[in-house]
Parts: sequence; C-alpha cells; structure tokens
Amino acid sequence: MSWTVGELARLAGVTVRTLHHYDRIGLLQPSGRTAAGYRSYELPDLDRLQQVLVYRELGFPLEEVATLLDDPDADPAEHLRRQHRLLRDRLERTQAMVAAVEKEMEARQMGIQLSPEERFEVFGEHDPARYEAEVEERWGDTDAYRQSQRRTASYGKDDWLRIQADGEDVEARFAAALREGVPADSARAMDLAEEHRQQITRNFYDCPPAMHAALGRMYVEDERFTAHYEQRAAGLAQYVSTAVQANATRQGG
Repeated sequence: MSWTVGELARLAGVTVRTLHHYDRIGLLQPSGRTAAGYRSYELPDLDRLQQVLVYRELGFPLEEVATLLDDPDADPAEHLRRQHRLLRDRLERTQAMVAAVEKEMEARQMGIQLSPEERFEVFGEHDPARYEAEVEERWGDTDAYRQSQRRTASYGKDDWLRIQADGEDVEARFAAALREGVPADSARAMDLAEEHRQQITRNFYDCPPAMHAALGRMYVEDERFTAHYEQRAAGLAQYVSTAVQANATRQGG
C-alpha cells in the first residue's frame, strides 16, 4: 500500500505542511515518488510517522526524535516499550491532575474554599464534597439546602475546624452518657440533643425540632451515619437517634 502526502496527512491527523517539513529536515522522507514526482509513502513510513508523533506528543524535540529513530542499534520493540512507559507515566500524572480538579470543582460547589491539604486536615477521609451530588439530588430544592450553601460559602479553615470541634465535643458527651447508663430520653441526653440541633441551626441552616427528629431517624436508617456513630461507641447511633426524637417531642416538634 502507498499513500500520497494528502492521504497520509488525513490518516495521521496532521497537516500536509507538517509532512513537508519532516521531509525537508530528513525526519520522515517518503519511500518513493510517483511518475509525476509527488511524494509516495509506504507502510514503513507510516510506522515511522507514528513513532514521531508519539514522541512529539511526549514533548521530545524533533532533533532528539530523529536521533532516537535513526539509531542503527535501536530495537523497534524497545521504542514501543519506552513510549508505553512514558505514556503510562503521563497518564498517571494526568489522572492525578483530573482528580485534583474534580475535587476542587466539588469543593467550590459545596462552598468549601480550602486547599486539598486544608480539607484533609479538617475532614480527613470524610470530606463532605464527596456526597455533594447525593445531597443536591435529595435536598437541592429545599430552603435548608440553599441556606446551607449560602452560609458555608464564606467559611474558611478556622470556621470548619471550629465546627468540627463542636461536633466532636457533643458526640463525645453523648458517648459518655451512653457508657454511664444515662437513659436516652433523660433530660441530660435531650439537652445534648438540643445542643446538637442548635449547632446545626447556627452553622448550616434553621433546624426546627421536627426536622431534627427526621435527621435522628436517619442516623439509624442510613448505614453511613450509623457507622459514624458506632465507631465512637457501640449503640451510639440508636442512642443519639432516640435522644434527638425525645427532645423534638419535648420542644413541641
């Protein structure tokens, strides 16, 4: 098989001018000429062009590409192995960059204006941006969601650390009450539940008792919430859920 310069340009996705340039500098010269004097490329030329284009995509200057391809001791299979290794390295770097950009996009949608290092410091493996799509699907049309978006848009690292510390503190006191055998519907447990509700209202959105009661039920209905509380103390998810709902009743919710 043979190709004209125009046919090869279309096949390889390059311009005719590029092929003319490669011919002039001796990087890719056609195997022959037609009777009319036009360039005629054959299969070995196509193979070489493919090698040239891969090395160019990897950032090699043309002079270095020519040196690599014209090495009489070079093994064509070694070229492929080298290119494969380099492309895999680039792919891994690109994938890491894509992941970082996607995380930043998610964080901006959540209004979390933190660097990746700051987000890890604050949230660890539980970055709320991971669940933004689900949160938006379930509650995106609610006033609470829109209010939370507005508030958190202005939060910085110190704000999130304070919120995390407040949450950790009330959860630790819930766990202590559970270990001490304090009933979940006692005044002490309900006071903790009320403190938890006020944290939500203060930091995210207005959370009336009825809404808080619904959240409390989710702590035992959604395995992710359950796992979060159970990591702190066995039975804590049910304990907090009961206390939250008892407090909602006490508050008239």
